[in-house]
Amino acid sequence: MSPDLPTCGSVHLYGIVIEMTNPLPFHENGGRCLIAFPLGTRLVRFCRRDQRFRVEVEVEGIRHWVHCNNSGSMLGLLRPGAPAVISPASRPGRMLSHTLELIHVDGVWTGVNTGVPNKMLRLAWKESLLAEIMEYDAFRSEAAVGQSRLDACLSGTGGQLWVEAKNVTLVEGSVAYFPDAITVRGRKHLADLLSLARQGQRAACFYLIQREDAQCFAPADFIDPAFASLFWRALDEGVEMWPYRAMVSPVGIGLGPRLPLLR
Repeated sequence: MSPDLPTCGSVHLYGIVIEMTNPLPFHENGGRCLIAFPLGTRLVRFCRRDQRFRVEVEVEGIRHWVHCNNSGSMLGLLRPGAPAVISPASRPGRMLSHTLELIHVDGVWTGVNTGVPNKMLRLAWKESLLAEIMEYDAFRSEAAVGQSRLDACLSGTGGQLWVEAKNVTLVEGSVAYFPDAITVRGRKHLADLLSLARQGQRAACFYLIQREDAQCFAPADFIDPAFASLFWRALDEGVEMWPYRAMVSPVGIGLGPRLPLLR
């Protein structure tokens, strides 16, 4: 495997120059890294995806299988030869020792780890970085609602807020789209949020766009028209939609601005 990413100096790999500093700042807009990749994170080259949860990467002529937790299509990202970033598994002895985090396509780093939006939501709440959730003083993950579970339930003096978090990787013409494949599960989560909103409870969906070339967000009606229709119905009936752009680099991920909806 390739050397670990350093915390200072420069990395030159596959035609990309990455400046590393310690401590880690973030982009020129002042945002900071909330999720730093761990020691042992490596730059590699993407080869192929042969199963939903497994991809092949290469470094120095040697190929390795790594875990991919993204069940979507990753439309437009799976280009053989593209630079990628993998991180070591937190559990020693796991069959696949690393997880795919980022892919670099068309000059843009894109975060494909679907666990990141949940982590970002909790960290943004803890650091008081999301105006939408600053009034809540308790955060419960994997909250049960009926026969389902949503990613978070926040509570405070003003009541409860139910939130589902989604990862967005598809951008076309500066518009970020979700989903990138037909998603029965995504529709179910929207239906759960809509049901809560109809009961008078506050409900929201947090869309983390893990790439920096998006200027606005919309549901992908050209991929899953049923999801898009439900998205707009839920919005009209009180479900809040929060599309936020992440700041993505091989050292970690920060929270950028909220983007407008394109209707």
